[in-house]
Amino acid sequence: MDIPKTLQQAILHFSDFDNCREFMGFLRWPDGVVRCPHCDSDKVAYLPKARVYWCKGDHKKQKFSLKVGTVFEDSPIPLEKWLPAVWMMVSAKNGVSSYELHRSLGVTQKSAWFMSHRIRAALKSGGFGAQHKLGGEGGPVEVDETFIGGKAKNMHRDRAKRYGQLGTNKGKTVVMGLLDRDLRQVRAKVVPNVKRETLQAEVLREVKHGSKVYTDEHVGYDLLHQRFVHEFVKHTERYVDGQVHTNGIENFWSLLKRTLSGTYVAVEPFHLERYVDEQIFRFNNRATKDNPLNDSDRFMLALSQIVGKRLTYKEVTGKEGEARF
Repeated sequence: MDIPKTLQQAILHFSDFDNCREFMGFLRWPDGVVRCPHCDSDKVAYLPKARVYWCKGDHKKQKFSLKVGTVFEDSPIPLEKWLPAVWMMVSAKNGVSSYELHRSLGVTQKSAWFMSHRIRAALKSGGFGAQHKLGGEGGPVEVDETFIGGKAKNMHRDRAKRYGQLGTNKGKTVVMGLLDRDLRQVRAKVVPNVKRETLQAEVLREVKHGSKVYTDEHVGYDLLHQRFVHEFVKHTERYVDGQVHTNGIENFWSLLKRTLSGTYVAVEPFHLERYVDEQIFRFNNRATKDNPLNDSDRFMLALSQIVGKRLTYKEVTGKEGEARF
């Protein structure tokens, strides 16, 4: 099967629905046998005029499209636009705004915004709670946290003064991250606070006991020496002390904040987790000497993760579970 290598080739290739159908069929059923996502039966026929499949099994949902069972499910937007949107999201170094997707794909900005959040849900992989722990090969793990939020210089002076009295990080969202230096893999998530019990619980959960852990002098990490080989650098004195530093994870924070402030401009804390997941995918699958990935490879990797994931509009807007009147 032909796989596009550039954005131009992707747009031309996926403008033909037959190519989209062949491509999605290859992703979902590599053995070439189409199976019903509801009953797993292979007694399936294709209805070309309706562009759907028909399962001969005895159940209510006999007809299904290629989107059913994926993050694209129940979307009226065709695959001819979904697939180029995924390509744009995974290939842009600093992300793609919903307005850019809206102009490029010919959909409304509201639809483009929802599309981008669905794609971010598909990009989420590994992360906190993954099966394997970091530091398992004996390499050091850098641990750090950062604050995401508006700058005082952009606030109304009364609000800036109020935040200045409470502390420079008051009202901001905390994101905690871990970087395995040997694997060059990052894990990050939004956490409620920077208290000792919050930060150390995540390190205990994500890092193999006995591993080397490097942090700054934050008091929240002061008991890590009980389970790990813990060393820290005092940023009030220096940023590097031999091999002890957190420059790797801070580089990730720099890329994340550049994307948030430069491309997305304003991100609500409620949605921040998905933007972090997007940046993790981009960082962990960047091109390196040992792993020379290109845009086509990242595109295929992202689409290999769309099955079994779902994100509804109610979930995105925080209305899931509300009573209907």
